[in-house]
Amino acid sequence: MYRLYHAPLSPFCRKVRLVLAEKRVEVELVEERYWERDSDFLRRNPAGKVPVLRAEGRNMPESQAICEWLEDQHPEPALMPKDADTRYEVRRLCAWFDDAFFRQVTENLLYERVNKKVQNTGYPDSMKVKAGARAVKFHLDYMAWLLEKRRWLAGDVMTLADFAAAAQLSSLDYTSDVDWARNEAVKDWYAKIKSRPAFRGLLADVVPGFPPPPHYADLDF
Repeated sequence: MYRLYHAPLSPFCRKVRLVLAEKRVEVELVEERYWERDSDFLRRNPAGKVPVLRAEGRNMPESQAICEWLEDQHPEPALMPKDADTRYEVRRLCAWFDDAFFRQVTENLLYERVNKKVQNTGYPDSMKVKAGARAVKFHLDYMAWLLEKRRWLAGDVMTLADFAAAAQLSSLDYTSDVDWARNEAVKDWYAKIKSRPAFRGLLADVVPGFPPPPHYADLDF
């Protein structure tokens, strides 16, 4: 059995959890208070970040590398296309959500409002929260533009790019920071991916002191 050191609302951990669940890979989840920089955890990942997957006697950090390793080890169901052009598009979108979306939106909303309180590192910066609230609209519009031409974000089939996006959005949805009324195509896309069995574990997450909104686990919103 694999072991995943994770934090429940971390979008990077959620991406790995979605891949594991979609591929029906048995895993033990170990919640890690990574910000406390415990010496045992730092031995697993000197960078002090989650997720870390313990598999085959070694510790593997970095969500994208983990997900692609899982794709190689457990190829069915496939989350990476075979042709080079579409693989590039999947990786491009994963980088978009892991980097730009995270820095501009998730870090400014979820991390300011929730992580600071959980980690006891101060109060939310209102300027960052406002910046995140503006940026999420741009990203939702970009997703809508993609979905005008495609069934899924990277093409006609669901891929790792969809999980990278859903991981970020599900974290924000936990704190009601997504306006699902902004675009029907994005809402329909999220409803499809949210209703997958792989999503059940995420929808069951509860962070003490931060109960999710009623619609969070509702498959019909």
